[in-house]
Parts: sequence; C-alpha cells; structure tokens
Amino acid sequence: MSYVDAEIASQPECWRQAAAQAADTPAPALPSPGERVAVVGCGTSWFMAMAYAGLRESAGQGETDAFQASEFPTGRHYDRLIAISRSGTTTEITDLLAAVDDPQRTTVLVGDPGSPAAQLAGHVVALPYADERSVVQTRFATSVLALLRAHLGADVAAIAADAEVAVRARLPIDPALIDQATFLGRGWTVGLAHEAALKCREAAVFWSEAYPAMDYRHGPIAIAGPGRMVWAFGDIPDHLADDVAATGAAFVHSRTNGVYAVLDRWAAGRRPLDPMADLILAQRFAVALATSRGLDPDNPRHLTRSVVLT
Repeated sequence: MSYVDAEIASQPECWRQAAAQAADTPAPALPSPGERVAVVGCGTSWFMAMAYAGLRESAGQGETDAFQASEFPTGRHYDRLIAISRSGTTTEITDLLAAVDDPQRTTVLVGDPGSPAAQLAGHVVALPYADERSVVQTRFATSVLALLRAHLGADVAAIAADAEVAVRARLPIDPALIDQATFLGRGWTVGLAHEAALKCREAAVFWSEAYPAMDYRHGPIAIAGPGRMVWAFGDIPDHLADDVAATGAAFVHSRTNGVYAVLDRWAAGRRPLDPMADLILAQRFAVALATSRGLDPDNPRHLTRSVVLT
C-alpha cells in the first residue's frame, strides 16, 4: 500500500481530531464574525482557501477572499490573513508572512509547528496528526478544511461519518475506462473541483480540468464525449446531467447517481455524501488511475513536497 492510500483512509479520524481542535483553539487564532478575511495558499492549499472563503461568506460571517499566495493584493486591507501550508516552508507563503506589517493579524494552519511559516505568523494552528509522507496532499488539506468548517459551526461528526463510507466504497467509475476527466462545483465546491482535477494531474499525469458548473456549458463541454467523464460536487444546475449524457460522457454526481450505490447498506434514497467526503472518492479515483498507468502516486514526476525557491 502506498503512503497516500493510508493517508486517504485516515481522513475520517483526522477530521474528528480537527473538529475537536477547532473547539479548543483560542479565539484570536481564527476569524471572528464580521472580520474581513483573506485566505492564501499554494496548489492544494489555495483550493482549500477557496472552499473556506465560499463557506464563510455563505454563512454570513463576513467578506472572505481567497488568493494564491504570490498573487495576494498587498494594497488591500484585511482584518486577518490566514495562510494554509502543509510544510510551512513554501517560499510564497513565508515571503508574504514576512512582509505583513502586523504579524498579530496573521494565522498559519500548518503541519509542522516548528516550520519557518509558524515562526513568522502571529498565531499558529498546527495539525501534525494530519501531516503526510506522500508528496500528493490529501488528508492535511481536508483536515484543515474540516477544522475551519467546524469553526463555522458545521457538524463535522456527520461529515466524518460520510467519509467512513467514502474510504470503503466502490469507485463510481472504472478509471481504466476514462481518458479525460472534468470536475465541476458551485459556490464553495468549486475549490473541491479544482482539487480533484489537480489530484488526477499530480498522481496520474492525467488530462483533467475544473470549472464552475454554471460555466461548463459556455465552452468546456465541447471536449465531452464517449470515454470521458464529468464529475460534479454538491448542487448542480438544472438539466446539466442531461446535457452531459447527450455528449456520451459519463456523469458522476452523488445526488444523481444515488450515492453511487457505494455500499450494500448505503441504500439509494438516503442523503448524498457531503461534498468533502465525495472528494475522498475523487482522491481514490486519482490514485487508482495512477496505479492503472503504472505510476507511483507517492512520488509524482517533477514535484517535491514543498516548493522552496532560491
């Protein structure tokens, strides 16, 4: 078993730990309602920032923007800057934290509490139990999102129960039958769609794309066809499934496909998986895809665990 297989399977317990940690995290470390917040990250961490920003605004907690760390608009004022970084060594993150004039306005969510980013931030929320050996991120990113969702009041225990289903379920589609994948989301799940597509590119060197679901019919649907897949997270636009079916592409969606009949005891008609648990299935799809192509999902080509620039 690869490291990433074990790390994917450990997510339900990591999410429970993250929820408990959120309850015990001192108030100054995480945003208060009404604060204007910016969340930054790189790669996977950026996509988790996107998801959290969407969730926080939809919960009425205050204006929340997500940025790739190198693209943060330094001329804007935010009450709080949150950085997400598994290693705490990524150059774009450390450079940005070092440039902030008031460190007490900054928080880093990090796997290594002794990392450079943790030394630069005013507040540190460390998740060492969710750190990983694989280059490909899975459980750290989702555990950060679980912690932030718990802080917003989400029932993470129920979400973790969905994750227990997702780590044991049959995959909704055979990766060997697919030569291209597109992932779609709406609102906060757009970030999950981007993350699912990135997992396929990283682990399996596979052609994958991601779009907001409403924008998919404005051009990207042109590549859909037999042997290709469209996987949607959360709510979808009316008639999207029909439009995808008309192309001959496979359509994967927990609310359309009855939770994929993932387990015999998980009967059709029960509530769909939480989109974050659905992401686990997409992670597993990417790893299965890598294995079917003879690749090592723990050590993707051209990638390192952290990007440190000279």
